[in-house]
Amino acid sequence: MIRIGFGPVRPSRGSRHRIACVAVAGFLVATAVAGCSGGSTVESSSPGASPTSTASSPLSNFTATGSMAARLSQTATLLRDGKVLIAGGCCSGTTGLATAELYDPNAGRFSATGAMTVGRYYHTATLLSDGRVLIAGGFGDSGPLATAELYNPTTGTFSATGSMTIARYYHTATLLSDGRVLIAGGSTKLATAELYDPSTGKFSPTGPMSTPRYYHTATLLADGRVLLAGGWGLDSAELYNPTTGTFSAAATMTKGRYYHTATLLADGRVLLAGGWGLDSAEFYDPSTGKFSPAGSMTTARYFHTATLLPGGNVLVVGGALSPDSAEVFDSKAGTFNPTGSPIAARSRHTATLLSNGTVLIAGGIGTFGSSAPAELYRP
Repeated sequence: MIRIGFGPVRPSRGSRHRIACVAVAGFLVATAVAGCSGGSTVESSSPGASPTSTASSPLSNFTATGSMAARLSQTATLLRDGKVLIAGGCCSGTTGLATAELYDPNAGRFSATGAMTVGRYYHTATLLSDGRVLIAGGFGDSGPLATAELYNPTTGTFSATGSMTIARYYHTATLLSDGRVLIAGGSTKLATAELYDPSTGKFSPTGPMSTPRYYHTATLLADGRVLLAGGWGLDSAELYNPTTGTFSAAATMTKGRYYHTATLLADGRVLLAGGWGLDSAEFYDPSTGKFSPAGSMTTARYFHTATLLPGGNVLVVGGALSPDSAEVFDSKAGTFNPTGSPIAARSRHTATLLSNGTVLIAGGIGTFGSSAPAELYRP
């Protein structure tokens, strides 16, 4: 099994705020190499899949699809027309990427689209109710960013919109039921939050949160509230009420988590999985307001992805510690089970459920420096 491990990533606050990226040529060399994490390493303890492989894994649900520009810590957003917008990420020399591209599921190919107004990574991307995509914050060549921009699928271009009230990276962005976007936390444990109103193109303060947090998750619940859970050194959670514009403390999680995932299940509960050094998972039940254990994954993961599949199961792919493996959470049995091996080992990648029920898995540290083949998972 290939293992990718690196310490907590906090970009330097030096004069240029730069993070260097070193290309990874393959995984068969058991040599530590630097990634976009200030000291990350890639180690091969046994033969693994080449990141440039284009064949499907034997007896696997994963198959290769088109290649995109090498990038990690990018965003991926499913557009109304079924295409996927891939935006930004790290790295090109010593800076974030301003480029963006579209994946067309019908053609199985990536193609260039308009460039962002500034290179950024550790940013957020939110599909708005009108079909545009809000790109907010992140880390750029000059440091943390307060700027935001909009992608227009009709014209294929990005344009500046209002700036946030404060620069943020590793924050969360959640589309609310009324069409506004909740931006919360980020940077080095911010307690501030703000709302973006697409009708005015402006951000305005809300909250604040009850606890400063970053590397946390934010999940829109069925009743319109937002669950914010975990973060650096935290086992706490809180709820945002968009009607009152206030945050309130929620129950304590079973374990402190950061770099984890949070997935809204079909029954309204939230599945929180993994995090720094963790293989455990837990549920949040809005009806009781409590967290409870949800078993354990087959291996510890962080910087992985978790995607709700048609039918209610959850696909978990890659991540540091186990970048070349995947598993599925069976929502009926309440267990995690292996589901073949991805073609490429990857961490800090994206996973997007497509309109046809397959999942597009793209980019990540495992493929950086190669032609970055993407792959599809078919349940």
